[in-house]
Amino acid sequence: MTLSIDPSQPIPIYAQLKTILVADILRGRYSPGAQLPTEHELCAIYGISRTPVTHALSQLAEEGVVLRHRRRGTFVNPHWVQRNASARELRVVVPEGPWTALLRALVPSDIALNIVAVDLTELHQYLVHAVAAGQAPDLAVLDSVWVPEFAAAGFLRPLDELDPAWVAADYEHDFVDSLVQANRYAGRPVAAQAEADVAGMWFSRDALGSVGTDVPQTWDELASACLLLAKAGYSTPVVLPGGSRAGEAASYCLLALLASNGVAVLSSVAVTLDAPAARECLSFVRDLTSNGLLAPEVVGYDWDRPIRQLAQGHAGFCIGGSYEGPALATAAGIANDQLPERFGFARLPTGPSGPAVTLAGGMVHGIFRQAAHPELAMRALEELTSTASLAQMSRQTGQIPSRRSAIALVRPESDFLGQTSEMLDRAIVRPATPAYPRLSAQLQAMLESVLLGRVEPAEAVKNAAEMISAITGLPVQR
Repeated sequence: MTLSIDPSQPIPIYAQLKTILVADILRGRYSPGAQLPTEHELCAIYGISRTPVTHALSQLAEEGVVLRHRRRGTFVNPHWVQRNASARELRVVVPEGPWTALLRALVPSDIALNIVAVDLTELHQYLVHAVAAGQAPDLAVLDSVWVPEFAAAGFLRPLDELDPAWVAADYEHDFVDSLVQANRYAGRPVAAQAEADVAGMWFSRDALGSVGTDVPQTWDELASACLLLAKAGYSTPVVLPGGSRAGEAASYCLLALLASNGVAVLSSVAVTLDAPAARECLSFVRDLTSNGLLAPEVVGYDWDRPIRQLAQGHAGFCIGGSYEGPALATAAGIANDQLPERFGFARLPTGPSGPAVTLAGGMVHGIFRQAAHPELAMRALEELTSTASLAQMSRQTGQIPSRRSAIALVRPESDFLGQTSEMLDRAIVRPATPAYPRLSAQLQAMLESVLLGRVEPAEAVKNAAEMISAITGLPVQR
C-alpha cells in the first residue's frame, strides 16, 4: 500500500516524502541496491510538484540513505540498510567501473563484502558525508590526491597501527618510492596505492603519418607538428581538458605541463609556482591558442571530451593520462588490444627549462578510523596489494602496478605497461597538502584565464601563486 502525503499537515511536503521513502526502504518495498522511482514518477505517485521531490531525494542522498547516479537514477544504499546486518561483513566503497569485480575476484572468499559503487565525481562528497553521519566504510578506494585532506581530518587510520610488520617488510621495500611518500601523513603511511597512472600525450598514428612527422620530444617540435596537422585539415591539432568543468583532469594535465618544464607548485616551505619556467609554460599554451592550434573552447570541455576528439579523428594529440586508454578504445570503437595499432602514448614534450619528468596519480586503498572491522580491512588491503593481485589488476585495466615486483611481472607482457612503468620511475606527484582541492581550483582558474586571453601569463601565474599562498599559509618564493 502506498502511503499518502497530506498537504494540510504542518510538516513540509518534502519531509513527508522522506519519511514515506525511508519507511518503504525499511519494510522492504525497495531492497538494498534497488532503484527508486524517478523524480517524474514520484511526482505522479504522490501528486506533488518536482521541487519537494528533488529536495527530499537530495537530503536522503546527503544522509547516505540513497545513492544518486547521474543519468541512471536513485538507488537504495546497501550500507545504510545493512550496516548492522552482519557482524563480519566488510563495508567497502569504490568508484564505478571495474573496481567491484576486481575486489570480488581478489579478496579471499571467506571475507564477506558489502560493496557500494559511487560515481567518481561524487565519491569525495559521499565519503565526507558518510564520515559526518558516523557511517564511514571499513575500506574505500579513493583518489590519491585526497589522502592529505582525509588524513588531516582524521578520517584515515595509519596502516602501521594495524600491521607494522607488513608495512616494514612489504610496503616500505617493494612499493614505488614516490607513491609511498605521497601516501604518508605526519610521517606515517595512511593509504596503499591501488594502481598508478602517469600523465603524457596520446597521439594518432594515422595523423602523424599523414604529415610525415615523428612523436614530438620538445615543445617546439609539438608546435611544429601541430602546424602541419592544421594545414592538413585538423580542426583541433592538440586538445586537453582546460577548465573547471573538467575538474581535477584539468589540474592533472596542467601540473604535468608545468613539470615538463621543471616547475613544482609547492615545496615543503614555500609556494614555488611564481617562477620564469611557469610563465614559459603558460606562454606556450597561450601561443598554441593564438595560433589556432589549441581551441580556447577547451575551457568548457568535460574531462573526457578531449580523448573522444582524438578517437574521432578531430585532433592529432591529446594531453591526458595513461588511464584514458580504455576510454580511447571505446570511443574509437576498437578493442583494447587493438589500441596500439592506431594510437600511441608518450611522455609530454620537454620545455626549454625542464627535465624529462612527468606526473603520477592513481587510486589508493584507505582504511577509515570509523571502520567496524579494521583488522579485516587490513587483511583485505594486503591481499588487494599483493604482487599477484596487482599484476592481475594491471593486466585487466592497463594501469601500472604500485609494487616493483608486480611491475617486473607485467612489464615484459605489454609494451604499453613497459613504457608507462618506466615513466613512473621518473614521475613526481601532485602537491601533498590538505588544501589541495582549493589549490586545484586556483590552477584551473589560472589556465582558464590564459586560454581565454583575459590575463597575461605572468599576471596569471602571480595571481595564482598569491591565492595558493593565502590558502596554504606558505610564503611565495620568487
